[in-house]
Amino acid sequence: MAALGLTAAGCGSGSGGGDGTVTIRYTWWGSDDRAKRINQSIALFEKKFPKIKVKTDFQPYADFWKKFNTQASGGNTPDVFQNAIGFLRKYDAKNVLLDLREQVEAGNLRMEGFRAGLEKFGEVDGKLLGVPVGSNSMALVVDRTVFEKAKVTPKPGWTWDEYHDALAKIRETAGRAGDAGPYGIMYLYDMYLRQQGKAFFTASGLGFTEADLTDWWNKAAERLRSGVYADPKKTIQAKPKSAVTAELAGCEFTWDNFAVRYTAEGKSRYGLAPIPTTDGKRTGQYLGSLMLSASRRTKHPKEVAQFIDFMVHDPEVGKIMGYDRGVPATEAQNAAYAPTDEVGRQIAAYEKQLVETRVLEPITPHPAGADVCEAAFLRLSEEMSLGTRTVADAVKQYFTEAKTALSS
Repeated sequence: MAALGLTAAGCGSGSGGGDGTVTIRYTWWGSDDRAKRINQSIALFEKKFPKIKVKTDFQPYADFWKKFNTQASGGNTPDVFQNAIGFLRKYDAKNVLLDLREQVEAGNLRMEGFRAGLEKFGEVDGKLLGVPVGSNSMALVVDRTVFEKAKVTPKPGWTWDEYHDALAKIRETAGRAGDAGPYGIMYLYDMYLRQQGKAFFTASGLGFTEADLTDWWNKAAERLRSGVYADPKKTIQAKPKSAVTAELAGCEFTWDNFAVRYTAEGKSRYGLAPIPTTDGKRTGQYLGSLMLSASRRTKHPKEVAQFIDFMVHDPEVGKIMGYDRGVPATEAQNAAYAPTDEVGRQIAAYEKQLVETRVLEPITPHPAGADVCEAAFLRLSEEMSLGTRTVADAVKQYFTEAKTALSS
């Protein structure tokens, strides 16, 4: 029985040693570089908390969630793991996530000192299901050389009409498409809808109609034919390079902290431009974030909370991680890391400008099934762009799949 008990503890979430040492499991998705930075941070944590050992694991994004789903189904989720807004309600509904509020009240986890209201980011229905480690927001990454040649200078408050006029100028002056094609980016479409008082999601379903999406994808199809959006066959062929660094497009929408990849991949000069608007004012933007969540089955909630607190607040961790997971979520870590590279400084300035100009809004609720909706949106928009589905068929299929995902 004793042997069986030890085996159960080892297979469950977290384990303990005879000398009072406990081991917690921490998993995340990301690159080898992220793993190197996280392991450096963990070494500092284990030095400060010698009775807590951290066992680590990581995979690329898709592989991470495939493995996590298997672990969750088997009741063997890691004690602490990287998470995102689209998964909070999904795994809360499956009783996977620990409400960290109790650990905050016990003094093991601080929720003060966060930037720009980020402390609210992991709250769902009164529960604290995630703690932000960094923030990002949607931005337009531009090839500055191409934009200068076209004599285009994006400014805050520019409109979608001005943006599309700029893409036409790029097509004329640079001999390449203006944009990689924004029609499949769920988060961008969410902002476009928010500019009009709607949203991609409500708390329980979709916040837009088939007519809304038909209009979005019909306009995309027209712009693909005109050449202001890049040929999807070529952008797919260029992967893993982006359409911008592959010199197929002059700009594309992505998260601001992803800007670091362009300098590493491409030969030009790249920068961040503001989101186009419908009315010259409202961008619909909010800060997104990676988070740390904990397993409801963990045997060591106190130690998990102490680990999360350290990873989120410790200034040395901020220096090590830099902008790998976005701009650090807490004031202490943000102050500790001052980017020295041009791209890092641009990201810092971009987010500072978003906060100071007060364009940021609360994030749109993400119901359970949001991750499935995002994947379907990306896949069907690509099929529409390649001409393997008509717009009408893509829209109809999207609503069928989304309703199934959101009702399951």
